[in-house]
Amino acid sequence: MIKTTGLAKDYVTGAGAFHALRGVDVSIDPGEFVAVMGPSGSGKSTFMNLLGCLDKPSAGHYHLAGRAVSEMRPDELAAVRNKLIGFVFQGFNLLPRLSVLDNVALPMLYAGAGHAKRRARAQALLKRVSLDGKTHQMPNQLSGGQQQRVAIARALVNQPQLILADEPTGNLDSETSHEVMNLFTELNRDEGITLVLVTHEMDIAAFARRRIRFLDGKVVEDTGVAA
Repeated sequence: MIKTTGLAKDYVTGAGAFHALRGVDVSIDPGEFVAVMGPSGSGKSTFMNLLGCLDKPSAGHYHLAGRAVSEMRPDELAAVRNKLIGFVFQGFNLLPRLSVLDNVALPMLYAGAGHAKRRARAQALLKRVSLDGKTHQMPNQLSGGQQQRVAIARALVNQPQLILADEPTGNLDSETSHEVMNLFTELNRDEGITLVLVTHEMDIAAFARRRIRFLDGKVVEDTGVAA
């Protein structure tokens, strides 16, 4: 699903060049559940942005589902971000003026799906995340955990092969965090979705089957998690 070779990312700052990633080689197979860890400034968020085709590397190669990302046209990259990848963020990123149902259905609108199909798929996913009674509510009427479940449903709406989750429990209490992680575990186990999750919390990383730890722009640990 994911293969990076010599992946590097440099940023130019007032103090000179900052090497956010320094030659990262990582392979992630379809159906894996991987936690990406590391302190602030270690490169983990930069790595996730590159995996999500939200930024371009300064050097190296990235193959996604067997295709070289550097060779994709802008319209192909947009299609990848909308259909192949589902994104879940710490801040939920729900549109406040849209209902829960319309938030979930929005990526299907961008993909050109008809109204009836969008509505049916969104309703099915809201039921999947135990929010079928909240379809017409607005995001600000929901708890943080409910909003994150809406965001997960939205990430799933175009049936992605890969979900990238950046600190998805960062704004949640411990009990709600574990509920969200149990949902991720079910999606990975039951539907075979590849999951890559950034977290700084060990109890959250423990839900994954593999941990990749970054430090100073390099991978310093890549281990499986004992069952």
